[in-house]
Amino acid sequence: MPIKLPAALPAYDVLSNEGVMVLDEDTAARQDIRPLRIALLNLMPKKIQTENQFARLIGATPLQIELSLVRMSEHQTKNTAAAHMEEFYRPFSDVKGEKFDGLIITGAPIEHLPFEDVTYWDELTEVFDWTQTHVHSTFGVCWGGMAMINYFHGVKKHMLDHKAFGCFRHRNTAPASPYLRGFSDDCVIPVSRWTEMRQDEIDKAGLTTLITSDDAGPALVEDRAHRALYIFNHFEYDSGTLKQEYDRDISNGTPINVPMNYYPGDDPSQNPQNRWRSHAHLLYGNWINEIYQTTHFEMDKIGT
Repeated sequence: MPIKLPAALPAYDVLSNEGVMVLDEDTAARQDIRPLRIALLNLMPKKIQTENQFARLIGATPLQIELSLVRMSEHQTKNTAAAHMEEFYRPFSDVKGEKFDGLIITGAPIEHLPFEDVTYWDELTEVFDWTQTHVHSTFGVCWGGMAMINYFHGVKKHMLDHKAFGCFRHRNTAPASPYLRGFSDDCVIPVSRWTEMRQDEIDKAGLTTLITSDDAGPALVEDRAHRALYIFNHFEYDSGTLKQEYDRDISNGTPINVPMNYYPGDDPSQNPQNRWRSHAHLLYGNWINEIYQTTHFEMDKIGT
């Protein structure tokens, strides 16, 4: 089954052209099944790029997915057209009475700020509490995952002395996990952050690390008590996303190293190689499958 998207959403044409099965709302309504309701709380400045990345991954499963785009109620984005936000996004204040099978909370480029200094922190903590009664499974990504693990468990984020930037090899430390079905013993994941979560603090919180790296630290953590996964890196990135970040920093005069193990021969004049796409699809496909296997058919029972 395909992913259900509004026909006017840019991701509809992008995914259709890539061969991903996409349904418009009228066609989906004629199918006599209950689609999985997945919400994307998009905190990234480039909203459309992020929509495409996550829709591509969750739309590659054999289940029908209904994707809802959500934003912080009061925060106004400066990087995406207001018309796009008005047409496709709903503020959290409008959806908090609804229930969802899954929720993805993206990262945000605000790592340097203490969590409590983020302008929408109070509402975001309300979202975290809301997931416990209105969402079956939550996936916190990069800063979103760090914020969740800090809120629920007090695990701190620590500033790095230089940016972790590039494609780092990671180890599969829980091959029996349903979220890692089909995973190799190791895999490559794009990393782009100035902060880290430390393994000893995660262990003290009683959480399970599923994927880790000797160079980039813990990457994927399972929080069974809160029905959540936290990933601190970026499986969802396109082939050229790290290049865009590198070119932006070079253009702005921001000190930045060439992303490690990304360009052939670490030469920025070469086209980057995507070595994480298959594992990205595996992880998000496994997450969707696990939701499908365990969520309530009756939506009002989610969170009970």
